[in-house]
Amino acid sequence: MYFFSPQLLKRGALTLSASACLLSPAVFSQQPAATQPAVRVALIESLSGPFANTGEAVFRNLVWAAERVNARGGIKLASGNRPLVFERYDSKGQNEEALSALRSAIDDGITLVAQGNSSATAAALIDAINKHNEREPAKRVLFMNYSAVDPVLTNEKCSYWHFRFDAHADMRMAALMDALKDDRALKSIYLIGQDYSFGQGVAREARKQLGIQRPDMQIVGDELHPMGRVKDFLPYVAKIKASGAQAVLTGNWGNDLTLLVKAAKDVGFEGKFYTFYGNALGVPAAVGDAGIGKVIAVADWFPNAVGAPSENFYQSFRQRFPKPQDDYVHMRMQLMVEALVQSIEKAGATDAAAVAAQMEKATVLFAGHTGVMRGADHQFQQPLLVAVMDRQGTPGVKFDVEGSGYGFRVIKTIAAARAEQPHSCKMIRP
Repeated sequence: MYFFSPQLLKRGALTLSASACLLSPAVFSQQPAATQPAVRVALIESLSGPFANTGEAVFRNLVWAAERVNARGGIKLASGNRPLVFERYDSKGQNEEALSALRSAIDDGITLVAQGNSSATAAALIDAINKHNEREPAKRVLFMNYSAVDPVLTNEKCSYWHFRFDAHADMRMAALMDALKDDRALKSIYLIGQDYSFGQGVAREARKQLGIQRPDMQIVGDELHPMGRVKDFLPYVAKIKASGAQAVLTGNWGNDLTLLVKAAKDVGFEGKFYTFYGNALGVPAAVGDAGIGKVIAVADWFPNAVGAPSENFYQSFRQRFPKPQDDYVHMRMQLMVEALVQSIEKAGATDAAAVAAQMEKATVLFAGHTGVMRGADHQFQQPLLVAVMDRQGTPGVKFDVEGSGYGFRVIKTIAAARAEQPHSCKMIRP
């Protein structure tokens, strides 16, 4: 029987367990059919506002991962198997709301937290969790980060309680440059990004790596725009077109990326887009044929990655979420959940300190993809792929994105050892 929990509705946090059902527009909840209490993880994410689509996409990924864990019996502990459950806490895209959500999760007895869409929010959460764990060592909290990629989070701001499962921005930039440096016909580029820590870091690293990899490249524009507040990017792309840029490099994500590339198409910009996130959330459909061979993205995985395990993984997700608009799956989020389960089972407990001690040495193999947590800074190490947009059905593009008819063909695979970068973390351990 499905039902709404009044307490969860009041705080905006809805639970989804192994056999949960998504019925748009509401999310329903089913109590786990188990005698042992669930292992609860708080998802603190933008579930309303301009980036709500990214938060909902993350939730689907985590729900699917939890369903898989629970289908095989749940998390195996000596006291009995326990189901895995993710509970929703809406940050509304605001740091203060995220901190309020963290306090609510802790008050609700949750000590495992996941967040990713915004490095600024992640930094605020790291600081709050560090302080909380010092004050209340009996209720320490562990933070799993699947998308906040500002390098500082595992360098100067590294924390024993924070684990990042995405490649950070400098790692992604190095992979993207691996493809860009070979494009010898490209002589001019425009840098544009969101005006916050991550966007600023992307621009800084782009300038640095272009100077090393392509000193002949002219940067004809370099600007930042307000995050999540620009509704019309036509003035920006008019400047891009007028600059004579042959390509744009951007770390934009969510609607800020979709609206940017759509505006570029509308003004007839014919250059390339080198992106961190150009392979999903409406971008391929927005740019259409104009993006063939011109939209390049970097990721830990793509649906058209070579190999039967990868293909089966993607097809299973599409069977679970068949609507085109729900086609947003990330390998790293699945690896994060597998690492969490592995760490709890090896620790034999759900206490944050015990789980952290195991998670910092986690090694995960799933669907043909391997990742290893580097204990020194808690930065996950995994292969990175670079892919270019093309029409579905062309060689290397079996699967499209979001029913758009366009997918991404992998053109570069960077091994984990090569993607790895040095760190400046000085880890303080409890």
